[in-house]
Amino acid sequence: MRATLFIAVSGLLTLPAYAAELQVNVEIPKLNVAEYHRPYVAIWVEGADQKVAANLAVWYQLRDTAEGHGTKWLPDLRQWWRKSGRNLQVPVDGVTGPTRPVGTHALAFAGSQPQLKDLAPGEYTLVVEAAREVGGRELVKLPFSWNGKAQAAKVQGQSELGAVSLAVKP
Repeated sequence: MRATLFIAVSGLLTLPAYAAELQVNVEIPKLNVAEYHRPYVAIWVEGADQKVAANLAVWYQLRDTAEGHGTKWLPDLRQWWRKSGRNLQVPVDGVTGPTRPVGTHALAFAGSQPQLKDLAPGEYTLVVEAAREVGGRELVKLPFSWNGKAQAAKVQGQSELGAVSLAVKP
């Protein structure tokens, strides 16, 4: 059952506010390589203007090593870095976290969470970008509508990402 809230301002009826949830699954594939490093991954939502509407997750190396701190390599997530990353002061509570191992990783974002609370109804694209040291880069996109209606989409990565799926639930 979908609950729709209508907000009246000065006697005018405005657009409905939707309580939606965005569920994302990202697969980090097992690669048969001599030197394996966990990928850095950025997950964000772009508006129709291709500008970042919401940063959902950024996975990177959080601890210092002989090569430096993990933030040094965040620019390797080239698309995310150009559009949003270079303007962020990391870590970002609820967004940044450690790299993830091989496997499928499920994320869920309620419409009331900080990342999505200001997302207006409309057409958007979920973007997932991965970059790995001594490896490659990959970017996948899944278009979706943020309109209070259920929908699902899936795309298969070719190298650094496996299956990436998205479900919008009202």
